[in-house]
Amino acid sequence: MTGVREVADRGPSSRTPARPGGWREGDPVGDRRFLDLPGPFELERGGRLPGVRVAYETWGTLAPDGGNAVLVEHALTGDSHVVGAAGPGHATPGWWAGLVGPGAALDTDRFFVVCANVLGGCQGTTGPSSTAPDGAPWGARFPEVTVADQVRVEAALADALGVDRWACVVGGSMGGMRALEWAVALPGRVDALFFLASGAAASADQIGTQTTQQAAVRADPRWRDGDYPLDDPPVDGLGIARRIAHLTYRSALELDTRFGSLVQEDGRFAVASYLEHHAGKLAGRFDAGSYVLLTEVMNTWDVGRGRGGVAAALDRVTARAVVAGIDSDRLYPPALQQEVADGLGVPLRLIPSPYGHDGFLIETQAVGALLRELLG
Repeated sequence: MTGVREVADRGPSSRTPARPGGWREGDPVGDRRFLDLPGPFELERGGRLPGVRVAYETWGTLAPDGGNAVLVEHALTGDSHVVGAAGPGHATPGWWAGLVGPGAALDTDRFFVVCANVLGGCQGTTGPSSTAPDGAPWGARFPEVTVADQVRVEAALADALGVDRWACVVGGSMGGMRALEWAVALPGRVDALFFLASGAAASADQIGTQTTQQAAVRADPRWRDGDYPLDDPPVDGLGIARRIAHLTYRSALELDTRFGSLVQEDGRFAVASYLEHHAGKLAGRFDAGSYVLLTEVMNTWDVGRGRGGVAAALDRVTARAVVAGIDSDRLYPPALQQEVADGLGVPLRLIPSPYGHDGFLIETQAVGALLRELLG
């Protein structure tokens, strides 16, 4: 893409983040690479950005014809670090370990695998905690974005990498939205689609859950209408939002089996302690502004918007497709994947799991088998 500048890896910084929030300029870069996309970048809902920095990671080698590239799309609180150890620059290890690497389902001896942090995120790609042109964080000034905007940024990244057409686009949950948008908006650039544990449009249940999470963040006095100092973020509100979300990510069966009504020695219910643990982990690595922004992106998701409805949008897909769901998923129940499978004329592949929605991250053997089938 003309005018795209790759930002050199400046090497690890001596600074180690010891505060909540996402990755910031000056932190160790870890395995990230960066691209600056020149602006102005016009957004679907009328806003604009003067430019976008994209953080991404790659594995494997791009073929001379560019035909072996696979795009992996992360979910809400994921990032570009699909596989790899935790360490400087990476608060957590890879979130889909076992699916990417030599001999894995996404075999890096065969494929060039790419994953980018999403537009509006907080792990290196431009988002609310990024620095605006005036030198201050964007904060509440960051414009509304949509899944379509995020895919346009990824398309610019693909252009810069020399990828005219993806051998496959893979995504689950929020990542499944971007994967489907790729196949609908840019059908000539997608050979295969792997759509997992997601839907074609946000449901009232999802919107209700996610707006409640947003309300929890905004109720924290430290929210300050979205213009909080990055060294004093609304971690309490974000933690409550994560508790709410985590209950939708896991199944009632799993929680009952693991915890029941057990009370710990400290007098707390074991399940409450478990949720508090996950709340603290997220607040220690994620930006509250990105959380509010990205849940709103999910709330406004509708692949049929401006395309005559979902069925008409799915008619645009030319890619080979696997549509899969988790049988115990209560956040994205299988009926949502059935709608997409029917629209694409393929069978729905259900993965049995006690883990609920998080099964798409945990059941890597079953997910990998379906990927191998799709990629041949």
